[in-house]
Amino acid sequence: MSDHPGRYWHFIDDGRIQCDLCPRDCRLHEGQRGACFVRQRSGDQMVLTTYGRSSGFCIDPIEKKPLNHFYPGSSVLSFGTAGCNLACKFCQNWDISKSREMDTLMDQASPRAIAEAASRASCKSVAFTYNDPVIFAEYAMDTADACRDVGIQAVAVTAGYIGVEARRDFYAKMDAANVDLKGFTDEFYVKVCGAHLQPVLDTLVYLRHETDVWTEITTLLIPAKNDSDAEIEAECKWIARELGSDVPLHFTAFHPDYKMTDIARTPAATLTRARNIALDQGLRYVYTGNVHDPEGGTTFCPSCAKPLIVRDWYEIRSYELTPEGACRHCHAAVPGHFQRFDHRQWGRRRVPVRINVAA
Repeated sequence: MSDHPGRYWHFIDDGRIQCDLCPRDCRLHEGQRGACFVRQRSGDQMVLTTYGRSSGFCIDPIEKKPLNHFYPGSSVLSFGTAGCNLACKFCQNWDISKSREMDTLMDQASPRAIAEAASRASCKSVAFTYNDPVIFAEYAMDTADACRDVGIQAVAVTAGYIGVEARRDFYAKMDAANVDLKGFTDEFYVKVCGAHLQPVLDTLVYLRHETDVWTEITTLLIPAKNDSDAEIEAECKWIARELGSDVPLHFTAFHPDYKMTDIARTPAATLTRARNIALDQGLRYVYTGNVHDPEGGTTFCPSCAKPLIVRDWYEIRSYELTPEGACRHCHAAVPGHFQRFDHRQWGRRRVPVRINVAA
């Protein structure tokens, strides 16, 4: 598909175009691309160079996003494009997010084709993931609209680094989001991610208090970088105070990649320690990821403490919630989006999907 007109920009006094999509405020002369690489000035407008083009489609378990309170056990059609507006040195999808080769975008599909493919595959939702959907906002929003037309939910897996106007428009189209909270100091964001912390916190507060988007948070813990007791405790206190104790929090394990190949994999004990700190701070739903930890993957009742959704990796081994999301033992409500559980649920499979319809 050809370049697509982009939104969220304006002219500045020196004749350059300023991109307003994210807090980077890239200022571009003719032909220049933003830091994300996929938004480019072409004449007197901004264009999105990856509209309708994907690095690939897969059907995943929703728990892989990770979303543990958004239709557990359901399948999600996942896709991304190329580029990113952050510069994380630990990026675990760097071959996609840092790609400067548009040839990596082999699959083409219109928003309608994606929605119809998800419906044919009996997916509950479509996820914009692998690289950050903020930078392909127009494509993601159009796809979300097409999904809504056929009863499919839209999910954003994102760093939450987005401008105020775009944030309002983008999340108005989304049903759920998992936001990567990379760390809890601005120093970490600046030195390791090439960004700032406050805009991400602003996004989380906005999602929690001004939208109906179901929101979960993921923090990848990197040894000696963002895994101290003090930083984890500060993050959890902020979440409890500003977002509430019911927002699910996922601590996941780092593995050496991209520009951080000299740092060891995160020990499972670090995730357990972080989870205990979060529980001590009053957070009710705290999970671990990228390690084998059935307890850290289990959803417990906030009232009677019985295990309600027992997960082993991405497989659900036991399910004790009503379709309305209540504990079958004490009837306490669990926040999230639930439905009648199908014991033929998706499990841990990942299945590549080819979408051949480009128009």
